[in-house]
Order: sequence, then structure tokens, then C-alpha cells
Amino acid sequence: MHVKKIAITTGGGDAPGLNGVIRAVTLAATKRGWECVGIREGFDGMLHSEQFEDGGIVALTPNSVRGIAHTGGTILGTTNRGNPFSYKVTNADGSVETQDISDRLVDGFAAHKIDALIAIGGDGTMDIACQVAKLGIKVIGVPKTIDNDLDGTVATFGFDTAVSYATDAIGRLHSTASSHNRVMIVEVMGRYAGWIALEAGLAGSADVILIPEIPFDITKVVEKIERRNRNNRRFSIISIAEGAMPIGGEASYKETGGVKNLGGVADRVADTLRPVVENQVRTVVLGHLLRGGSPTSRDRLLSLRFGAAAVRALEDGCVDVMVGLDPPTVRYIPLQQATERMKTVPLDCDMILTARDLGTCLGD
Repeated sequence: MHVKKIAITTGGGDAPGLNGVIRAVTLAATKRGWECVGIREGFDGMLHSEQFEDGGIVALTPNSVRGIAHTGGTILGTTNRGNPFSYKVTNADGSVETQDISDRLVDGFAAHKIDALIAIGGDGTMDIACQVAKLGIKVIGVPKTIDNDLDGTVATFGFDTAVSYATDAIGRLHSTASSHNRVMIVEVMGRYAGWIALEAGLAGSADVILIPEIPFDITKVVEKIERRNRNNRRFSIISIAEGAMPIGGEASYKETGGVKNLGGVADRVADTLRPVVENQVRTVVLGHLLRGGSPTSRDRLLSLRFGAAAVRALEDGCVDVMVGLDPPTVRYIPLQQATERMKTVPLDCDMILTARDLGTCLGD
């Protein structure tokens, strides 16, 4: 496939490792004599170039991506509300409607003579990438999410950094929990997949781990806490995923600015526990702290591998695919296949079995 110019976009929530992908793509493309540009804030730089001082499309060169692999965030900016196929437009009367403005994307790629797109993001971005590919634009997807819930890859970059931070936070809470005989509930991100809560909970020696894949019975949690109290272990640590829910119940949501987001399950569990356990109960919500900061070495390497593999895919003539980790290699998965289902924690996986063997309460 003849390629002269490629574009990079970062969409959805930020994650440690995004800048590593941008650096790898830029260096690998430049090595092949290709021109590389970045689109500001998802697709907004292409759709609304007039809103950006630099025109929304920026040249990426080895000099401009120097020293960014170890930094968090994305030098291109990102958004989770820039779907060109369902773009929110505010009318003159203040009403809001969604419109399909994807034709602007096609026109923009033609005007800038861009031959292919490397789209870096989570399931939402990969779904949009699928639709973009149907417009005739050559697309390579790069999986990014701290939630690790994208199918077709063993791991997504950003996940290891989030787990490392959450593990450290849980470890730090052991000392204050034991000093005050408290139950500390640590709520982590992950949406409807429990990967972060499970891995950080195991690594941090949490006593209870509650994940969306296993609806919990609060009486089992109470029994675990009381058993520890009787054994003179008068504190407990609970690692809980934001999408966890009780048996027969629903996930917890918080509404901000008319938008509902997962969150608040730690407070719900705390309110249920306080009347029935003798310990003080406190909650800690790690939230966006899990997305920030410098990526771990594992995430830096994975982001660099994914970025280089995306360029190789274009060179090999592979399009409309997502790169995915399949140790010890990176393979190519059709975009459509990569977005068909969410990757959740298998109930028979080794980590679940390990948690049960260690006596960790999973709420069932």
C-alpha cells in the first residue's frame, strides 16, 4: 500500500502511555519517509479547525515528540464527546441535537492529503474507527484504556499504571486501617470490568474484593469483617470496582451536568455496613488519579510496541485492524471483531481462583 502521509488521533479518556504511542508512530513513520500529523482533541481538530489556534492539525516530527514517552496525558489532547457520527450540536434556541457530520471528516482527510489514520483509544474510539473505515478511510486502531476491557488484546496500555497506583494506595491504607480498627473501602475505576479492583486488591492484600462480574451479597462481606474482628484482626480493606453491584441490585451512578457516570458504590456499601459492624467505616475513591502520572515501564514498552506495530501494519498493507498483544508478539485483529464484546474477568481465571485460595471474600 502506497503511503505518504498519516494522521494520529487520541480519543476517550486519557491514559498513561498515549504519548509513547504518538512518539513510536512518529519515529517509525518518519523512518519510512512518511509525513505524520496529529489531530487535536479526538476528531475535533479536523471537524472544527477554526476553533484551534494551530488549525487543529499539527505536524509531528522526531523533534516534536522528543522526551514525551515518560509523560502522562496526550500532547494532542482528547475528548470523549467528539463522535462525528453522533455529534452534539447546540441550536440557536439553545436546544441540543445530534447530527452525523462524518462527511466533514472525509473532506478533511482529502484536503490534507492524508492516506491513513491511526486511532488510539478505548472501545468507544475503536467503534468510531470501525465506522470511519466504512467511509473509505484506511484505519489502524491502537487499544488504550486503564480498564483493560478491550477484547482482542491480552493487555491495554494504561492498565498496569492504574493497577500499580491502586496497589500502592491500598497498601498505604493498611497502616491507618489497623491503627484505627477501621474498615477502609477503596473504590477504583474499571466501568463494568473488575480487572483493576481484582489485580490491585490481590496485590495489595485486600480482605474483600468486589467486582461487577460477581454480584455481591453484603452479608458475606459482614461475615468476613466479623470473622477478622474475632481473630483479633480488627480492621479490613475492601477493594471495589465502580461497576460492582449487589445481588438483584444495580450499579451506582452519579449525575454531573446532566451526564450519568458510574460512581458512588463505595458510599453505598459503607452506609450498609455502618449499622451492622463495630468498626468505623471510611471510603477512599481513587477516581481519575488512576489515569494520571508517568506510565510504568511495562506501559511504556507496550505503548511503544503498539505504535511501531501500527506503522508496520500499514506498511504490510493491513488496514481496518487493531493491534493487540498476543505474547510474545503483537498481532492484528479486525476492528469489527475487536469491538464485538467487552473483555470481563472470567470467573474461572487463575486470579479468581487465587483469591479464593487466599481466603479473600468476593462477596459470594
